[in-house]
Parts: sequence; C-alpha cells; structure tokens
Amino acid sequence: MNKETEKKIQQFQMIEQQLENILMQKQNFQVQLSENENASEELKKTKKDPYKIIGAIMVSSDKENLLNELKEQEEILNLRLKTLEKQEKSLKDKAESLQNELMEELK
Repeated sequence: MNKETEKKIQQFQMIEQQLENILMQKQNFQVQLSENENASEELKKTKKDPYKIIGAIMVSSDKENLLNELKEQEEILNLRLKTLEKQEKSLKDKAESLQNELMEELK
C-alpha cells in the first residue's frame, strides 16, 4: 500500500469519528427538543402559576414568559439540528467519495 492510500484511509477514519460525534450531538439535541415540547404541552395544560428552576432554586414565574422561553429554545435547537444535518450530509458525501477512491486503489 502506498502512502497516498494510507493517508486516505486515515482521512476516512477521521471522517467516521466526526460523523459519530455529530450523531451523538444530534441525538442530544433531539432529546432536549422532545423535553422542551413536553414541557410546553404540560405548561399549556396547567392553570396554576408555574415554577422555573434557576440554579438550585425554584421561583414562581409567568406562564407566557415560560412558554416564550421554551419556544425560543425550541427554535435554537431546531437550528442546531439543521446545521448538524448539513454537516452530517457533507461528511457522508466525503466518506462515500473517499471510500470509492480507496476501493479503486485497493483493487
């Protein structure tokens, strides 16, 4: 195997690691998004004054403000997910291209 092929194999392995990191981040954001959506639904159902956790304490809060905060967080999470999905697609395309090159070289 020549040095160029070895270099491509290393690149391919790095891309695979990056993809794995992106998938973990994506999963984390999806969990946060789901938690936000559940919190919003529960908040909409409640008639009592809600509480917000700040650090180690809970304080009474305004329902509308909390709903707005959750909506903003949801928008940010969706943006982050879209960004990660674009990065994932780009890396998958690079990995596929490199894999094809390697397959040709190793024949």
